Amino acid sequence: MNVQHNIAEIAADPRLVAPADPDLPGAPFHDISTRILDSIETVIDGKPEAARLALTVLLAQGHLLLEDVPGVGKTMLAKTLARTIDCTVNRIQFTPDLLPSDVTGVSIFNQDSRRFEFRRGPVFANIVIGDEINRASAKTQSSLLECMEEHQVTVDGHTHVLGQPFMVVATQNPIEMEGTYPLPEAQRDRFMARISMGYPDARAEADMLETHQSVSPLEAIRPVASVADIAGMMRQVRSVYVSPAVKDYTVAIGRATREHPRLRLGASPRSLLQLLRAAKAGAALEGRDFVLPDDIAAIADAVLAHRLLLDRKATSAGDTASTIVADVLARVPVARDSQRR
Repeated sequence: MNVQHNIAEIAADPRLVAPADPDLPGAPFHDISTRILDSIETVIDGKPEAARLALTVLLAQGHLLLEDVPGVGKTMLAKTLARTIDCTVNRIQFTPDLLPSDVTGVSIFNQDSRRFEFRRGPVFANIVIGDEINRASAKTQSSLLECMEEHQVTVDGHTHVLGQPFMVVATQNPIEMEGTYPLPEAQRDRFMARISMGYPDARAEADMLETHQSVSPLEAIRPVASVADIAGMMRQVRSVYVSPAVKDYTVAIGRATREHPRLRLGASPRSLLQLLRAAKAGAALEGRDFVLPDDIAAIADAVLAHRLLLDRKATSAGDTASTIVADVLARVPVARDSQRR
């Protein structure tokens, strides 16, 4: 089913669009987002969709998983996004011997004060880059669960609140590669979206060989937005209107994945909430203060595919999570009136 819609037609439906908010400063939002995307594209050649999705996840207050083979720019994208914002950034290299305390921090006994003091780990930053997250053990991976969901760390019975905004940008290699551990379902469900970078096209790869051979363009990146700018943009995203019809459409997509005959595990309630948040950020980046069904459909694969588990028949038949999401979107009708009777 084609879910493309005429914006003017939907905007005329009072059930789908809230009254315009004169206090929504669209121009600053557009200017800042354009500066961030332009800065990223000076480093990441030929991947505008990946850059836009990374910014979408940041503004939706989610976490991003970058999955692909080594050498296609996963870590570079994470570093570039972090450098465009004047905020605190920490990088963690995940290895098999990494301990949970190496991520969250540890309590150390101070001989002078005769008491234990908490030494913060690298997770205490606005943007945390987790490089090759699936090379660490499941125990270490699970140390991020509380951080990503509740934005806090609990050590020795004491809770330490993380700063805001807070985003984890993790990279991982395909699980077929040596020395990797598959992420548990609970861990994957914490990531709002997953990006597979893929190889650049021939022109972009030629440009990369020309511009990256002498000096890394990452060194020229300077912050183009402050933490206050990002916090303000996040508030604008939260104020984007979602109609009852669009909410029903989102719920129908989630239920369709749970009832799909080729899936062992469908979309969780958390994933639908994150799908809606990502769609609101996508709408704001398009300059709208309301969500269209197209916004849901456009982001559905990135938000849902990495959470789905296929059964054996689907795997042997060559299906993928992305093809299942496409099948669900083709089958689920777009709700136009969700008023309860």
